[in-house]
Amino acid sequence: MSTSPDAPAAPPHVPAWQLTRRGWTVLISSLLVTALLVIGLFVPVPYVSLGPGPTYDTLGTVEDTPIIKIDGAETYPTSGQLRMTTVSVKDDVSMFEAVALWVSGRYALAPREEYFRPGVTEEEVEEQNSKLFQDSQTNAEIAALRHLKYPVKVIAQRITSGAPADKVLAPGDQLLEVNGRKVTNAEDVRAALAGTAPGQTIPLTFKREGAEKTGTITLGKATDFGADERPEGFMGLESAERPDVPFKTTISLADVGGPSAGLMFALAIIDRLTPGDIGGGETIAGTGEITPQGEVDPIGGIQFKMVSASEAGATTFLVPADNCAEAKENAPDGLRLVKVETLDGAVRALEDLKANRDAPAC
Repeated sequence: MSTSPDAPAAPPHVPAWQLTRRGWTVLISSLLVTALLVIGLFVPVPYVSLGPGPTYDTLGTVEDTPIIKIDGAETYPTSGQLRMTTVSVKDDVSMFEAVALWVSGRYALAPREEYFRPGVTEEEVEEQNSKLFQDSQTNAEIAALRHLKYPVKVIAQRITSGAPADKVLAPGDQLLEVNGRKVTNAEDVRAALAGTAPGQTIPLTFKREGAEKTGTITLGKATDFGADERPEGFMGLESAERPDVPFKTTISLADVGGPSAGLMFALAIIDRLTPGDIGGGETIAGTGEITPQGEVDPIGGIQFKMVSASEAGATTFLVPADNCAEAKENAPDGLRLVKVETLDGAVRALEDLKANRDAPAC
């Protein structure tokens, strides 16, 4: 019987579905890259982006509606612009988007919790910003009318249910005198209680539907009504200032929140109610929260607001005094910075610029 030489051994059979080591390396690498792309493109980071927002001429219109409308009083034409400025806040920023925004140099990133506190919904944040914006409009109107020497009244805005004031006053009543102190601003109400004690009875004079009335209130203890402890007696009354004029001012501007437009609203109201042009025909921009007494308080994001102002053609920017250091470090070329501490001071500064005089600078 003849034999043949041994045949070479056949290579082990590799199933079609089984990958080689190189194949596994390529597959795993592809999956990791895909996962990183998905995360980078779609998973938000715990930051928001901040950047220049839109500006609005408070003397102009938005969608054919005047931003500031005054009914029942003589108003005067204007030729310049008084631009309020805003900051764009973008939430749900992906990792790749955050990097791109930061590299651009035009935007900054801030921890999300600084703008959306844990446990607070976006709807609640929007509601709070809307209230701040509405309060800024009221404060601007009161400050402007005070500057123009129009009267202002103090009303009972909110009354704690069951509190001592609830037995005598109603929301909307005008407060004339509390505990022998004449009431000319909201601070007078709290000041009138200095030195009092729970259980003490104080006199009150107020006006309701045009009729003057008197009454007495027996003060309570603040903590009995859910308020913070205080040494003086408690009425359970939140007062507020309101214009006492025969005309109505309406401010219409949707989708804007926060209090920082107050200064520019107040200047626009003054400009509308007085002859001439407060800005001398120039494009003036600015920012600043305003109190009913006309004090201008600092705000955030001023570096972005100055960029918006410059791009909108503004030549002058009104800066709250406490923001001056930050503004000087970030001011765009060609934008003049004017320091303001009060509404009266802002008006004087604009008058000085109009007359080619020096104005306070940052």
